[in-house]
Amino acid sequence: MKITLNALPDTLEEFKLLLKEDFSLPEYTCALLICAFNVFCKDNIVGTEAINLLKGPEKLSNHAIGLLKDCLNDKPHLPLSFFKGATPQNNYTPREYTIEFLPEQSSQACEEGYMRLWLSSGGADSPRQVKLRKKGDEWFIWEYPSLIMGIRKPAKEDVWA
Repeated sequence: MKITLNALPDTLEEFKLLLKEDFSLPEYTCALLICAFNVFCKDNIVGTEAINLLKGPEKLSNHAIGLLKDCLNDKPHLPLSFFKGATPQNNYTPREYTIEFLPEQSSQACEEGYMRLWLSSGGADSPRQVKLRKKGDEWFIWEYPSLIMGIRKPAKEDVWA
């Protein structure tokens, strides 16, 4: 499964335009999370609002916001690494705004009402996981720690490249 976007949002207003889609597709919710991380890299307050829109009734805690700041503030390339064609060699410049989801990577079953999705990062050696939770017919972000883990530096920042 893959999700392709026409462009990445830079503002909360642009992000909200993407929310008009149906949250019944968990892959779409996950793709929006990557977009929200990208917004967060530009503006922590606006990015927090964008992520909260994807979390359903439970919002980010102060601890979670602090972790996002620690992981994303000096790494604007990290969210871009999930888009097709973005690699350290091209400084994480995507060829297109497409995110490809991988088949289930774990034999461990998810409890009912939850789902795991796996996606690859052009800067990581192994797939990254996001967990979603269902409410009604909609899927919301539940856990995403592996999505914000470090990746290889872009070539322009790597003194060994």
